Amino acid sequence: ANSALRQNSDILYQSEYEGDTTQENYCKRPCLYCGLIFLTSIETAEPLAFINDGVLQHMRVGGDGGIGVKYMSREDAEVVGMLGSGGMARTHMQAFKAVRNIRKLQVFSPTKANREAFAAEMRELHGIEVQICDKPEDVYKGADIVAAVTDSAVPVTDGACLEPGQHLVTLGGGGVPDQASLARVDVYFRFGSAPTPVGRPELVLDDEYLGWEARPGEGAAAGKRRKRAHGVKLPDRMVTFADLLSGEKPGRTSNEQITYSERGNLQGAQFYPIAGRVYELARDRKLGNEVPTEWLLQDIRD
Repeated sequence: ANSALRQNSDILYQSEYEGDTTQENYCKRPCLYCGLIFLTSIETAEPLAFINDGVLQHMRVGGDGGIGVKYMSREDAEVVGMLGSGGMARTHMQAFKAVRNIRKLQVFSPTKANREAFAAEMRELHGIEVQICDKPEDVYKGADIVAAVTDSAVPVTDGACLEPGQHLVTLGGGGVPDQASLARVDVYFRFGSAPTPVGRPELVLDDEYLGWEARPGEGAAAGKRRKRAHGVKLPDRMVTFADLLSGEKPGRTSNEQITYSERGNLQGAQFYPIAGRVYELARDRKLGNEVPTEWLLQDIRD
């Protein structure tokens, strides 16, 4: 059994593109990223691995989307409407394909070249029909799953475009759909909430962000704060994993319902199983660079 500590060293910045505000992170310069997972054994406390988390981050978030689709979308869901064409869009498609028989993708993103390249890649990788949309509202038409997976700093969904029976997944935009979409959701699947920190039962949070941040100076960059995300959106329509497993509450109960899923404040719990499995595979295949454990341990009583 393993435990994982994830640390990111990055600068948060926003930019404007075709009237939209986007939000990205970088380390040292744009397009460089520094995220690390420190994996340890909970049996011996031995350090096991340092793993870059850029790819794993995409995997764990795509996996979240796949879990929501597995438990809340219609069983015959086969058409995906995608807003976004970046790394997260790719792992979400992988996850959707793993749990549903996806035959068609409808995709829009603001940059034509990006959506065309993404479409070509999805056709080749998944052997599915792909429709490139010139307007965001077109991705909703006839879709069973609507996935908004972008780097936008504001919600990009449009509740007026949702159709009965659709399942909604969102990423970016503060991690939430627009208010018009939330108003139309019949069932809200929130995976669950992390327990409080050991010894601090008063720190009950329904979102993921509890942090101390180092900020250079008091300029414009210092004023940018990460938005609090994954709070409880629709408590009157909420169902959790525990509810589904216990049978206390059902999930989707009709093909006409509009459903929405998000992970809740799991505080990055997905990283230890993913990092643990990556570590096991890398060790078995003799991949990576070995760091002697002696470099990290001291012969001294604490």
